[in-house]
Amino acid sequence: MHCKLIGIPLQNGASQKGCEMGPSALRVAGLAEALRDLGHEVTDLGNIAPPEPLELSHPNGILRHLGEVSEWTRVVCEAAHRESADGMPIFLGGDHAIAAGTVTGIARRAADLGRPLFVLWLDAHSDFHTLETTQSGNLHGTPVAYFTGRSGFRPHFPELTVPVDPANVCMIGIRSVDAAERAALRETAIVVHDMRKVDEHGIKSLLQDFLDRVEAAGGLLHVSFDVDFLDPAIGPAVGTTVPGGATFREAHLVMELLHDSGLVTSLDLVELNPFLDERGRTATMLVDLTASLMGRTVLDRPTRSYT
Repeated sequence: MHCKLIGIPLQNGASQKGCEMGPSALRVAGLAEALRDLGHEVTDLGNIAPPEPLELSHPNGILRHLGEVSEWTRVVCEAAHRESADGMPIFLGGDHAIAAGTVTGIARRAADLGRPLFVLWLDAHSDFHTLETTQSGNLHGTPVAYFTGRSGFRPHFPELTVPVDPANVCMIGIRSVDAAERAALRETAIVVHDMRKVDEHGIKSLLQDFLDRVEAAGGLLHVSFDVDFLDPAIGPAVGTTVPGGATFREAHLVMELLHDSGLVTSLDLVELNPFLDERGRTATMLVDLTASLMGRTVLDRPTRSYT
């Protein structure tokens, strides 16, 4: 496969600085080399240059960096649409606000091909706030609401030409949802598997049900992987840690099942904050997880020491 690495050094969607270093950390941790070792062609397209921010105001006065995130969404959407024409884009974040652009760009590509887009959202949070409902003002909590077409984003965000059908979104690992998001999610067809459901049913059966739907529909599958999907004990380099996340083995099993499905066409790796990492531990794990998604098996995986 032709893998295209696209750095998106956006940190304005989060409250804690450091995510803009995420793309560099993934490169230093050997992402390109790991993919090449698996036989893939890799093109590193570098980082998208920060766009000039718009001057925007909104009645919700706590919104942070609205003009910057809006313009990032536009340029990332264009890049995602362009680079998905002839390869598998792997977007190196940056905070999760990048998904407002990555998913909408891939949705446009799916529409070009006459195929539905499905989104697997691996995250502790649902990120289903609108510009009106967010109480933190951090726009990394809004991308799912935006790309599924919830109202309240225009004219502050780019016009959404191809919204993702909420029924085509599956969230796994959820364990921190605000009241406004919870109420809104009840009104949609988004499939939400929180960690209790993972504990009760096992992550394989929940994911396999979704993958069967994607295959039956002939869909493209975008995977959006937030570091806080992981338990903080194994993935500490994120500013939004929530206890009780996916274990090392659960995370690798998800990636192995995704590889077995052959359905994944694009990938986000987001919220990696190297400033909060422990000697590159989380960045290295993200590289290993991506390698599992791209075909590395247990017999191929080297043993690493963290001491």
